[in-house]
Amino acid sequence: MQIANYADDRGNEIIWSADPIPDTNIVFTGRDNTVRVHPDARIGRLSVQFDCDNGTFEIGSSRGVPAFSATVRVGQDSTVSIGDNVSTTAVAGISATEGTAVRIGQDCMLAIGIQLRADDGHPIFDVGTGARVNVSRDIIVGDHVWIGYNASILGGVRIGDGAVIGLGAVVTRDVPNNAVAAGNPARVVRTNIAWERPHLSLVKPYYKPDASTLQKSQWWAETDETATAEPTRPTGPPVSPEPAKTGARRRFWRR
Repeated sequence: MQIANYADDRGNEIIWSADPIPDTNIVFTGRDNTVRVHPDARIGRLSVQFDCDNGTFEIGSSRGVPAFSATVRVGQDSTVSIGDNVSTTAVAGISATEGTAVRIGQDCMLAIGIQLRADDGHPIFDVGTGARVNVSRDIIVGDHVWIGYNASILGGVRIGDGAVIGLGAVVTRDVPNNAVAAGNPARVVRTNIAWERPHLSLVKPYYKPDASTLQKSQWWAETDETATAEPTRPTGPPVSPEPAKTGARRRFWRR
């Protein structure tokens, strides 16, 4: 079904206050699953599959940035949370199962071919012990993060505010704020950086040799390898029942 205000006798619901959104598809297989869409959300192509019970998908408001498009799988007791002003160039892939969460903060920019996978889809076990070796783990992406072309973010990763993930990177460990990570597996290749949304060829001036050519955003900071925190949650009702978080801008880094 399209995103439209909806509730069924199994406790599944879509919280949305306007006309149905075209090019969207929500599939409820289990019970007590919830979709929360901010009244000012800008959505392109979106498919959300709830395989099990007690799943949540939420998306915040959007203004002045491209639409958000994704194919999303939400498993048992799992959450996918998309912050305000998160944009995609193409359809991203997101998966959260086994009680995990994928949380993306505000003003993030996802290029073509992006994957965020808190799980591997199928279990892998140690032959000797029978123990699970690919346990599903949360993915936390901070505010104002640029994820480059064909990058993949795997379970257990935290990415700090203002970071850049390079083309084709496979991120398997944490990335601090205001740093560039690249490679497979990704490693930090530069710190103390800041990036801005204006495109090099679409927004004047068409040469941007230094920061004086554009307006700086709030995410200019030196890299802090000791800070840890959560990304900014989507704002405004009915997206989140929690009050909006205030205070100093958050960054995080775990290793």
